[in-house]
Amino acid sequence: MVTSSKIEADVMVELGQAVRESFPVLDEDAQRVSLALYRELARGRPVNLDSLARSPGLPTAERVRTLVEEWPAVYRDELGQVIGYWGLALGGTGHGVDVDGVKLTTWCAWDTLFLPQILATEVLVDSPCPVTAERIRLRVGPGGILETSPPRPVLSFLDPTDKIGDGVISAFCHHIHFFADRQAGERWTADRPEAILLELEQGWALAEASNRARYPLALR
Repeated sequence: MVTSSKIEADVMVELGQAVRESFPVLDEDAQRVSLALYRELARGRPVNLDSLARSPGLPTAERVRTLVEEWPAVYRDELGQVIGYWGLALGGTGHGVDVDGVKLTTWCAWDTLFLPQILATEVLVDSPCPVTAERIRLRVGPGGILETSPPRPVLSFLDPTDKIGDGVISAFCHHIHFFADRQAGERWTADRPEAILLELEQGWALAEASNRARYPLALR
């Protein structure tokens, strides 16, 4: 994997292809259920799948339960309600997001870039730089990154090939962070040969590529 500080266009093409190929392929029912699950979880409460199935445009409760039970990276509480799903959770990590006033967390920094398009709303991000401890604060909308503080944070990233599944948090998410600047990012990646640094716009481009690949029918 390329570890240089500047990511060339051909490497971005390769990363985009890896991202599109690494996430599960969803049929139309699954796309609609997945988006509805994200959006209901973003309300800040555990999601009961039978209640979710009553949302307009979704299949039967039995079909919804079957789909969700087949998916990796779904976390439930003691009542069987969903409390974490593919990057979005009701609590637990250092990557904080505010979705229309609801405080949530994400599994990694990159999740904060693909979720606004899925949730169809702006998201406020508050995530610590693991090197300087400076807070990275972003405002990200469905169409891209709107505000950043500090002005030029960067994102660590891995080729996701063979890392997406039930072990995604340890294999992928634990390596994806925001850094206050490129110098801080280079200190962190110096002894991590798989990791590369992306500009935030590059990270968002990969996020959009992932969303479009997973939700070609439902995300419009």
